[in-house]
Amino acid sequence: MLNSKEKAFDLIIFDWDGTLMDTVGKIVSCMQSVAQELMLPVPTEQQVRDVIGLSLPNIMPILFSQHHDHQQIIDCYRRHHLASDYPTPLFDGVEELIKQLHEAGYLLAIATGKAREGLDRVLELTGLGQYFHASRCASDAQSKPHPEMLHALLGYFDVAANKAIMVGDSIHDLTMANNAKMASIGVSYGAHDEVTLSPLKPLAIVDRVSAIRDYL
Repeated sequence: MLNSKEKAFDLIIFDWDGTLMDTVGKIVSCMQSVAQELMLPVPTEQQVRDVIGLSLPNIMPILFSQHHDHQQIIDCYRRHHLASDYPTPLFDGVEELIKQLHEAGYLLAIATGKAREGLDRVLELTGLGQYFHASRCASDAQSKPHPEMLHALLGYFDVAANKAIMVGDSIHDLTMANNAKMASIGVSYGAHDEVTLSPLKPLAIVDRVSAIRDYL
């Protein structure tokens, strides 16, 4: 692990869904269940993957443009999500990585499309909450890919954009980083693959959690 004199970055900001926790399958399943319940066209897996990372109010007009009561769909989705027993483990190596980065003195934060209640729940469930110094959610700022979440975290820590890096699995994560003039690392094991992430020019694209620290 890098020592303090060798650090290229002071602040590491992680996305949650599809980056630290394997939630993509559950999100797809719940979105499709919502469509079935409300008798709407069922989105494909890829259509759902393409909106993961956005906030729910931004997702619904994309997936369900023909249904005008988007709040009804959001409420239905949240009900399905809470009731679902679809497994959502942390990706292999996540707990070890976060502990190592914390012990090495990095500032750690989360920028996620989840609502605050949802993020707090999974941080408590996984025990990872103790390692993160701050977070910004869809309920705190404008949805990705707007850079407001990242700007807020940079301001909170008083860290320059060139000393921070965003780690995420979707085009929305990497576009948000680009919009904030911040470096990024893409992970290809979540919502989007390497071919999809490459045009956004991240510092690296990795296919496993353990490879993230090689670029820090």
